[in-house]
Amino acid sequence: MDLDLENGWQVLPIGGDTGTAYMGIKQKEKVFLKRNPSPFLAALSLEEITPKLIWSKRMHTGDTLTAQQWMNGRCLEQNEMRSEQVVSLIHRIHHSDLLKKMLQKVGGVHYTPEDFLTLYYRGNSSDLLAHPLLHKCAKFLESHLPACDTKDYEVSHGNLKCENFLLSDSGQLYLVDWESVMFADPAKDLSMIMCRYVPRADWKQWLESYFGKQLPEAMEFRIQWYTLMNLLLDTKSNYRRGRFHEMNQDILKIEKTFEIFEKF
Repeated sequence: MDLDLENGWQVLPIGGDTGTAYMGIKQKEKVFLKRNPSPFLAALSLEEITPKLIWSKRMHTGDTLTAQQWMNGRCLEQNEMRSEQVVSLIHRIHHSDLLKKMLQKVGGVHYTPEDFLTLYYRGNSSDLLAHPLLHKCAKFLESHLPACDTKDYEVSHGNLKCENFLLSDSGQLYLVDWESVMFADPAKDLSMIMCRYVPRADWKQWLESYFGKQLPEAMEFRIQWYTLMNLLLDTKSNYRRGRFHEMNQDILKIEKTFEIFEKF
């Protein structure tokens, strides 16, 4: 792979959804290379949300290539996603003035509830759109949009899965893969973790750990709304990838969650 580097670098592709990540090795130096990363990366590095940014350069192709400190470590296991360390990191992201200012500077987009519904409908399979439960759920979400002023939106990662949490050998937790970053209701991020990794019986305790107090009633409604929204989007994604077992698990979660949400 020609990444316009000086001689002596060995470049190895790293698996991922985008195919733009590499390991760069030169003598005893090892770095994480990324082609056309989010321009938001510099702020994330300053806040130590991602590994340290070492350099950035413009390639002859016009692409941007960045090098970050290589961190030996591992991704989180599913049962680790409910930990205090994850809660603390997400809280820090949502309350960082620097991240908010930098995302505004690079043209960060605000995603409203209507935008997420549009994302679900756009290009979706006719099989899923015609599914009685999924159709009923989507229509219910359309008619019960949550109220949250856009001035209260926070920096949202947009793809909080355990594979994107990197725990270094020194115990530092990082969040990587910021290609889907946006401004959104913080309930979007919180519910994404909850519906995927936190048993419903532990939701109250997990949320109170984030807020440091009892969950506000208005936030509880928004959490329920975005939980269903995230599950619909996960169903669509798993269908498109041919992951039908995971898709069916999502549908079972939707059924249980919808029964609870209808009572609000």
